[in-house]
Amino acid sequence: MRVLVYQAHPGQHHSHANHQMSAAVSDVADIEFCDLYALYPRHDIDVSAEQARLLKHDVIVFQVPFFWYSTPSIVKEWQDVVLEHGFAYGSGGNKLKGKIWAMALTCGAPESAYRSSGYNSFPLRSLLTPLEQTARLCQMRFIAPYVLYGALAKRKTEATQAHAQGWREWLIGLRDQKLNLAAADALGVVQAKDIAGLVQ
Repeated sequence: MRVLVYQAHPGQHHSHANHQMSAAVSDVADIEFCDLYALYPRHDIDVSAEQARLLKHDVIVFQVPFFWYSTPSIVKEWQDVVLEHGFAYGSGGNKLKGKIWAMALTCGAPESAYRSSGYNSFPLRSLLTPLEQTARLCQMRFIAPYVLYGALAKRKTEATQAHAQGWREWLIGLRDQKLNLAAADALGVVQAKDIAGLVQ
């Protein structure tokens, strides 16, 4: 499948996890990577160019930190202007139908924070409901996100290295249609430890 990865981290130069993730896939062929902050430093998103980019791909991935229970602001701006009525949804808006919406998230909080008894009060997948519904409105398939929990505590450790390697295998699995999406969805979220059992 044709895979497009939108990277969006306002402080990416200070993010060890995202730096390692980018390094791990630097030599992966046939996947397009776009850094939204580098492309649009003033958030002046080229709607026509972005819509044309979407039409050329089967899988749309957002590689982002999970900020304030949402995405960085440029991703919201991208959604607001690119996913137009008549293009992505509404009357005649079926241009993204059947495509896959995927997310690769780095979370500062540990996994234990994302449950009813944790300080974030909800599972991560519940907090992603607005994004999942956006995908559904666009007639896209929202798949289980690839996640690193506790990213702040795991800086410069083997955990981030394992996560970066898993990211590489996850992306290649998507590209080559070897990632078991049904099994991934059953997990809710995918972590590095799950990759070996998901890539066929």
